[in-house]
Amino acid sequence: MSDVQRTIRWGILATGGIAATFTEALATVPGAEAVAVGSRSPEGAKAFAERFGIPRAYGSWAELAADDTVDVVYVATPHSAHRAAAGICLEAGKAVLCEKAFTINSREARELVDLAQDRGLFLMEAMWTYCNPLIRHLAAVVADGAIGEIRNISADFGFGGDFPPEHRLRDPAQGGGALLDLGVYPVSFAQLLLGEPDSVHAWAHLTPERVDDNTGILLGWNDGALATLTCTFAADTGAPATVTGTRGRIEIPEGFFNPDRFVLHRQGEAPHTVHFSDVTDDGLARGTMRYEAAEVTRCLQQGLTQSPLVPLAGSLSVMRTLDAVRERIGVHYPGVD
Repeated sequence: MSDVQRTIRWGILATGGIAATFTEALATVPGAEAVAVGSRSPEGAKAFAERFGIPRAYGSWAELAADDTVDVVYVATPHSAHRAAAGICLEAGKAVLCEKAFTINSREARELVDLAQDRGLFLMEAMWTYCNPLIRHLAAVVADGAIGEIRNISADFGFGGDFPPEHRLRDPAQGGGALLDLGVYPVSFAQLLLGEPDSVHAWAHLTPERVDDNTGILLGWNDGALATLTCTFAADTGAPATVTGTRGRIEIPEGFFNPDRFVLHRQGEAPHTVHFSDVTDDGLARGTMRYEAAEVTRCLQQGLTQSPLVPLAGSLSVMRTLDAVRERIGVHYPGVD
């Protein structure tokens, strides 16, 4: 039975920066409330709870999952721990919103999906890009044929930094490399518009630890469409994206994963800029993670077990593509593949 008036009670699993950003956004969602936080550190969980006014703090994931007042758990650990953390919550009967990349490989993703479906529980990858109102509008514009048939997608995500060898981005045991941290965004963007590719090619520069720090991906579809995608933690790229069709193109000048505008170019017409504020009137900043939290809250209030905006089949499809890319660039994670 659905109950659109029911308050959805959230547990926050992990206490890092992204967990803090999400919890701040959750406070703006009608019908949602953070009621518990769990961490491997009791001290860390208590400090997080005090910071955000959360009633209960637990020093283990299992304790959080066992809290009967929690309806859904947001898993904010590094992706190398997603299978374990989300699995504990699903086994305990909790719905789960799990950060991206969904898991470290498609096998683990399949295991989580099967577990959720066997138990009739809600599960969603926290691909906030798919819930962004401007990206949703862009996808609708493309689907309506505004630029004709897609022939090419280009998307890039990169930032620079001096990461020491022990940093998680360079640690194979933690799923290090640019691909799962950053590459998941351009791959997800391309597959949002074109679906799973028929062909996958890739090249990457590898660090001494044998994870990728600069990666190029070429995806192909049998109808002739292709996507050229890159990801790196060796340089700041600005993260632009372009979708080119037979009758025009759409350009996102920067930050395609969370854009404030896109520009529609159609043959014989002047360019038209669509701003974030043109497609939503809620007055919230585009950077908020509110939209994915609101989507989960809505789905749970309506008794759904997955989101139509971020379907599990799409998350599995992206993980298969990421697996194929890793195989081609020679990145393997110890103990998992």
